[in-house]
Amino acid sequence: MPAEHRPGLRVTPGVVIPEAELAWRFSRSSGPGGQGVNTADSRVELVWDAARSAALSTVQRERVLERLSGRLVDGVLTIAASETRAQLRNREAARARLVGLVAEALRPPAPPRRATKPTRGSKERRLTSKKQRTDVKRLRRPPTD
Repeated sequence: MPAEHRPGLRVTPGVVIPEAELAWRFSRSSGPGGQGVNTADSRVELVWDAARSAALSTVQRERVLERLSGRLVDGVLTIAASETRAQLRNREAARARLVGLVAEALRPPAPPRRATKPTRGSKERRLTSKKQRTDVKRLRRPPTD
């Protein structure tokens, strides 16, 4: 099926990466496969240009570029998959990994933690344990006659 007619890659209900934005590279894989490893191009690299993607809004793009900054090279995300012998399964694994990474990067940040005062009971428990520790250390000291 041509890339233009294939539906996109659904990341979240509101974000679908068009198939046309995904580029594939294939190479020979290492690992299991025997003689087939030497002849079949089963290793898959999925390349997606996050910086120029039309699937993301400006806020989403900034969030993805910031959170995936360690994995991006010039705004381009590359995912390699070579776990299985079959190219098709490696393609599916790469697509699933891309969806997971982008979905995680798009998640809104958690609300900031509100600091609370320690309870009276927790203060008392802390002070009691400190006193016990002091007593233990005092008993270890040599006698001072």
